[in-house]
Amino acid sequence: MTEAMIFDLTRQGLWVAVVVSAPLLAVALVVGVVIGLFQALTSVQEMTLTFVPKAAAMIGVFWLSMGFMTTTLIAFFTDTLIPRIAGG
Repeated sequence: MTEAMIFDLTRQGLWVAVVVSAPLLAVALVVGVVIGLFQALTSVQEMTLTFVPKAAAMIGVFWLSMGFMTTTLIAFFTDTLIPRIAGG
């Protein structure tokens, strides 16, 4: 395996990580901004108000996107990594 192949696999692996984590991070960002806006408007500074809804939203999105995440990771391993490992 050459250095160029290793760098290419690393780049592809990082891109897969970005694609798989994007739904969770986007929901955390949106829910965090909405709750922060709510707290700023009402002057309620309760710590659990930020954590519980964000955690619930992330769990829900994780449950909904689990199939997509699994399919993406399996495709990366079977189409990219395993042939490179087997081919040398």
